[in-house]
Amino acid sequence: MPSIETLITFFGVAVLLGLSPGPDNLFVLVQSAQRGWRVGLCVVLGLCLGIVGHTAAVALGLAALVAASPMLFTVIKLCGAAYLLYMAWGAWNAPVAVEETAKAQTERDVLTFQAALKWAGRGVVMNLTNPKVLIFFLAFLPQFADPARGSVGLQVMVLGCVFMLATLLVFGSIACGSGLFGQILQRSVRAQRWLNRIAATVFGALALRLVMVQR
Repeated sequence: MPSIETLITFFGVAVLLGLSPGPDNLFVLVQSAQRGWRVGLCVVLGLCLGIVGHTAAVALGLAALVAASPMLFTVIKLCGAAYLLYMAWGAWNAPVAVEETAKAQTERDVLTFQAALKWAGRGVVMNLTNPKVLIFFLAFLPQFADPARGSVGLQVMVLGCVFMLATLLVFGSIACGSGLFGQILQRSVRAQRWLNRIAATVFGALALRLVMVQR
């Protein structure tokens, strides 16, 4: 197990990384503003599950396989870019209306279990289809593991859980703040239209950024 000092230091670094502008927190910001803080928190939970996947991949050595295979790296990032383009298309064509439909009202204020699973799933896909995150974890997590303190794989899993906690706190705060701000924008058709256009542009830019990523 990592020492307490190492875990505290790692947590601080993880919080700073979570606050730094990046694809994941921008995704949370936009989805929360568009669809409410409840949806945003579901996306955050999905992203955290993605972190578990990346951490497990590092601990099991799968991340090294992706890093060593240009074809696999490219396939994963192209899948992620295609998904982001799909999100951009959906955001650009999203309907706008001051009087909310019953479905939209339910999704924002009640959020059914099925809807929550759907948005959490989108967070998982968003995270796992970014190979740059996997490579980052491969380079980042082992730096805080000390072979003298036991199994490196177990230490990596513990560090991944700490990173997930930091992400949950930071991204959760972003989701709540953006969701509350988005409620104000939902009162104006024009503001909704601009929000949808901005969301589509952000998703398109993230897709382009992901395509340009190199190992």
